[in-house]
Formats: sequence, C-alpha cells, structure tokens
Amino acid sequence: MSRADDSTRARHEALPPPLRDVVDEFARHLSQVRDRSPHTVRAYVADLVSLLDHTVRMGGRVPADVDLTVLRSWLAKQRTMGAARSSLARRAASARTFSAWAHRSGLLPTDVAATLASPRARRELPTVLRVDQAAALLDAARHVRSGREPAGASRVTPDAPAPDAPAPDASVPAPERSRPTAPAPEPVETAAGPAGRRPDEDAAVLLRDRALLELLYATGVRISEACGLDTGDVDHGRRLIRVLGKGNRERSVPYGVPAQRAVDEWLRRGRPVLARPGCGDALLLGARGGRLHPTTARRIVSGHAEAAGLPHTSPHDLRHSAATHLLEGGADLRAVQEILGHSSLASTQIYTHVSVERLRAAYRQAHPRA
Repeated sequence: MSRADDSTRARHEALPPPLRDVVDEFARHLSQVRDRSPHTVRAYVADLVSLLDHTVRMGGRVPADVDLTVLRSWLAKQRTMGAARSSLARRAASARTFSAWAHRSGLLPTDVAATLASPRARRELPTVLRVDQAAALLDAARHVRSGREPAGASRVTPDAPAPDAPAPDASVPAPERSRPTAPAPEPVETAAGPAGRRPDEDAAVLLRDRALLELLYATGVRISEACGLDTGDVDHGRRLIRVLGKGNRERSVPYGVPAQRAVDEWLRRGRPVLARPGCGDALLLGARGGRLHPTTARRIVSGHAEAAGLPHTSPHDLRHSAATHLLEGGADLRAVQEILGHSSLASTQIYTHVSVERLRAAYRQAHPRA
C-alpha cells in the first residue's frame, strides 16, 4: 500500500461514524453499480475522504453538512496548497459525482454540487516519440546482452506494488474474465534482479521485455490492458489481440509482423522458463512467474528508453506515439479511436493537434521563408 493510501485510510478512520459509513457506501456504489475500476474507485474515495475531512474541520458531522460553501472552501484550500488545475477539475468532478449520488440516496436534501464551478483543465499535447526514436527503443531492446537488464527495469521500492502476482483462475473463459485484481505483495526486487536468477531466466526476461515493448507500440494499448492479456487473447493467425479495456469494454486490436515475431519468440523460448505453477494463462509474466504488474512494466519501458539514450518514456508515451504515427501515416481518425478504445472521438482528436504541431515545427525548421 502506498503512503497516499495509508493517509487516506487514516483520515477515513478518523471521520465521525456517519461520514465514515457514507464513504463505504459510495465506494460500493462505484464498484458494484457503476462498475468502476479499482483505480477509479480509489481516486474518488480519496477525494471524498479529503472533502469530508474538510467538512469536519468546518464543524460538520453528518453528510447533510456538506453544502456549496464547504465545497468551495475545500477547493480553495486545495488551490492554496498548490494543486494543479487538472487536479482541481478532477476533485470537483468527484464532488459532483458524490453529491448527485447522495441526493438520489436521500443523504443530501439537494444536489449541492450541481452548480459547483471548477477550473478548466489545460489540455496539453502529449509526449510523442519520433518514428526514429521509437525504432531506436525497440532496437535497443533487441540488442541488450543476456544477463543484463536496462537501468531501472527491475528496481522496486518498498512502497511500490510487488512486481508479480498470481494470475486469475485459468478456468474462467477469456471473454468473461473480469479486470485483473491487484497482485499480492512479494519480496522487494533489487536493481540486479532476483538473487540466484539463472542465465536462461535472464534471457527469458529480455524476451518478455521485447514482447512488451513491441506490443505497446504496435497496438497502443494501455499498460493495464497489456498486463491483463492472457495467452488466449492472442489470435496469431489474424495478428489480433483481444483487449479488455475501461468499463470492461472488449475490442480487437491488430499488430504487425515485428510484434508477432517478438510475441512468438517469448511464448516459445521465454514464457516456459518463467512460468510457475498457478501462473494461469497470463501472457506476460514477471521474473517470479506471476502476471506482470503494471508498475514493473513501467520500469521496463523507462529502463530500455534510458538504455537507448531517449528522454524519460512511459508506456503511455508509447500509446501516444502509436496513435500519432498512425494518423501521420494516413489512418482514419475513427479507426484510431477504435484501436485506442476511446469512448469519445474528442479524446482521439488530440492526436491530430500533435500531428499539426509536428508539421509546423518541421516547416519552421526547413522552409527558407518560415
């Protein structure tokens, strides 16, 4: 559990019983009725606990004490503490979601947050690798010597989630599986990798890294989606992966020949080496044989980027890069929306702005009368 989770739990326990109970009811509503992901539920609950803690400091003891004055005071305090506009916008959205639910549930006389204004978050252009930088990253992963991991690829701090976890029950058919659950804690893995790891295990880890990087760039999937893949989700004949995305929406995403080679080699020569009893059907495995954890996957991406001499690169940067390169290559915006799993086309349109900005930069650099 992270320090932020510890802080939220401590403040939750310190709330008066009526407010503590409403937090628990709201969390159940989000997870069971709204079918929100565990990450989303944690974020909403943390915002609500912060709001109710502020309500108590202003003399409130029951849910009905949350009014527009309290809400505005809470956001103003967050602003004076240096919260970014995007954070304030998200917390205001959390407050509106809670207020609407509490009013429908009879806990608030009115929907007090319905008129709550919040700063409009600035929509900054995402970080995107150039095509040659993406190629350098993937080439670096192919040429790392066996037995040596890129810097930071396996560094786990005591506060970070453990790198591996038992896979979901393999008896559950893939189309009906639910979002992967949080992994159980494991011993901290050092930068040198687990003690006593064999050379064939080092080689297997590098094959897994290649498969992960190729898949992320080829498909543009989110890191949680990549780590949630099972072996049965890969259609080798048609070069498609079946992805379980946000809101448990399922989609099929194509991938290319380089990714196919990397995945095939991982499945043939790497996965059997790392697989342990109980690993189930997880496609990507951690060094201890459990399902690869997203935290470890992020370190793998940033470590290989560092080894390739690139600026800090995250899995989401690869997602942004894949989408931008697709559009620059002539892909239809609706097709990119489907590949990325965006529910709204507006979320995909940000990449058209990225492409235009890159075009302007090239023009300014190259044209004699720019």
